[in-house]
Amino acid sequence: MGSVSGIVDAHHHVWRQADLPWLSGPMVPRIFGPYEPLRRDYLIGEYLADAEANGVTRSVYVQANWPAARALDEIEWVQSVADASGWPHGIVGYVDLLAEDCAPALDAAMQASPLLRGMRMQLHWHENALYRFAPRPDLCDDPKLRKNLAKLAERGLLFELQVFAPQMQSAARLARSLPDLQLVLLHAGMLEDTTPAGIARWDAGIEELADCPNVAVKLSGLGTFVHKVDHDFIGFITAEMIDEFGAERCLFGSNFPIEKLWTDYGTLLGAYQKALAKFSDAERAQVFSDTARRIYRLA
Repeated sequence: MGSVSGIVDAHHHVWRQADLPWLSGPMVPRIFGPYEPLRRDYLIGEYLADAEANGVTRSVYVQANWPAARALDEIEWVQSVADASGWPHGIVGYVDLLAEDCAPALDAAMQASPLLRGMRMQLHWHENALYRFAPRPDLCDDPKLRKNLAKLAERGLLFELQVFAPQMQSAARLARSLPDLQLVLLHAGMLEDTTPAGIARWDAGIEELADCPNVAVKLSGLGTFVHKVDHDFIGFITAEMIDEFGAERCLFGSNFPIEKLWTDYGTLLGAYQKALAKFSDAERAQVFSDTARRIYRLA
């Protein structure tokens, strides 16, 4: 088995506790469980200590839910971190995609950060309120959202798509309606129901999204609901995603420091390396490096 040089981590966060209400205020339930160890600064030096020792040479920062009114501040701060340290190499920010016109906010973000590559507004809704983020389940069909997502496509920005299985049919409609927009399905579709019926619903939704050539999938956040590194689960998800999307549309993301709640970077990466061991050198290179470099336009 050959090795992959230059691993790209396509999903991580750095943060200052004071900027995030959910870290600095009273602890409230989160989808990933108790998070007391995260209620502190996690700055670029600590991230690099976690990542660089494991062969990571490029990274993409994904927004960490600063207050919506400070979305531009978040982008500007992360860009300043990159200017000072050389990391990250791409930034995904936030903009209100249900606004009447998000174009001014998009243009301000692009002016603030030459590393801006896309936006995330979390659309996932679940019957379980603990897993719920969006205000309603049908945002993928909202005309305002689609109109604003078209403005991302016009500017060469991608959209990080975060939905649960019951929302995937409408997400596929969204993808088909905007063929020029690159979408990245987060956390491999957030499989939280591992009963046979739950897996069947998730698999049916994944098939619909995989039929959309403008959708890629991020192998990330697979410890979110089990709160551990589960080798069998990671192996199952990885094999399913490569089978459905092809390695050329799959990419790795650590979701650090969230997964630091239950593991270290080397153990997490090792689980994905084990899951990909049966695939070819070229396929491993696509998942660990090439797909992310292409989609996020990383030098």
